[in-house]
Amino acid sequence: MSFHIMAWIMTAAACVLGLRFIFAGGGVLREWGLEPTTGALILFRRLGALYLGLALMFFLGRNAGPSDFRSAVCLVMGGTVAVLAALGLLEFLAKRASAGIFRSVAGEAVLAAAFVWLWWAG
Repeated sequence: MSFHIMAWIMTAAACVLGLRFIFAGGGVLREWGLEPTTGALILFRRLGALYLGLALMFFLGRNAGPSDFRSAVCLVMGGTVAVLAALGLLEFLAKRASAGIFRSVAGEAVLAAAFVWLWWAG
């Protein structure tokens, strides 16, 4: 998989997540077995804005050639998404989230592996 394809995948995924977190965060929380409180919804809307920013960054950088910066983006995104997957798994094991969080964990694990592979491949 090329960085160009991965950038398009991240653009689409981050747009969907950003919009979902901003406009339907309560649904995500309920899928994870959590109560959609006012505080959680405020945090989800703010997180949605960050995801939309990531979508824009990957869209604008989709044609970036090989560089140290592109490698750093791949490594940092791979590590960050791997931490998100691990945290989701830990929340489930601690019984703070329901099995509904596994859809997120699986997607994050795949993205983490793809970014690390892109970084490794150069």
